[in-house]
Amino acid sequence: MAWGGLFLSLSHPTPEQQKSCLAAASGFNYDADLHGATNPKSPTALTNSEDTDKALANRGFSVNRSRVLVGSGADAFRHAKSALLSWKHLALGWAEAEPGTPVKPGARFCICYKEVVPWVMFPLQIAYVTDDDCNGGKRGKGGDGGVFAFGSGTLQGHLLAGEERFSVEVDAEERVWYEVVSFSKPAHPLSALCYPYVRLRQRHFARESGKAVLRHVAAAACSSTTPPPMQ
Repeated sequence: MAWGGLFLSLSHPTPEQQKSCLAAASGFNYDADLHGATNPKSPTALTNSEDTDKALANRGFSVNRSRVLVGSGADAFRHAKSALLSWKHLALGWAEAEPGTPVKPGARFCICYKEVVPWVMFPLQIAYVTDDDCNGGKRGKGGDGGVFAFGSGTLQGHLLAGEERFSVEVDAEERVWYEVVSFSKPAHPLSALCYPYVRLRQRHFARESGKAVLRHVAAAACSSTTPPPMQ
């Protein structure tokens, strides 16, 4: 149900409730010139430097970053990428997204978030997908490796206004990193009133998402090395 401009449910939101939320959400609720701004391939390289952080702050946005090492080599990259494609990075129990949602530009989804008693549905839309899977995520002689990322923008009815990127990338030492980068500001009186708490929960969400990807990569690696049972 919609209450005070928010989408709430006393129990775990059903697929029908999430569809209703997305149908009522309309379009993006943040500045048009910032749509896709977290894209690592963006020519503006927004949120990648102190200067851009200050520019966002001048427009009322806060920037949040969380980065965790999840493995090394092509297999770890492949497993981490599969975590994002299957939405395992959001399978936190108290926060989740519909795992069948296609990861493609324009796809809409809800992050369902358990906050004390009610569940809150946050409507979002994928703004872009970057899939630069060079050499299967393995660094070659030229230094090219893999990066997979997608960014989701907030829609009308979200507590916040802004964009968030989930990405996995291989660095020059073939280490695989999972990163969450976002910029946001309050879009509802409740989030404006409780913004310090909201920021705290954002950081907690990003850390727990990193742990979820790490668990997925470790489990996938273990599964791939386990010998088949004897016949």
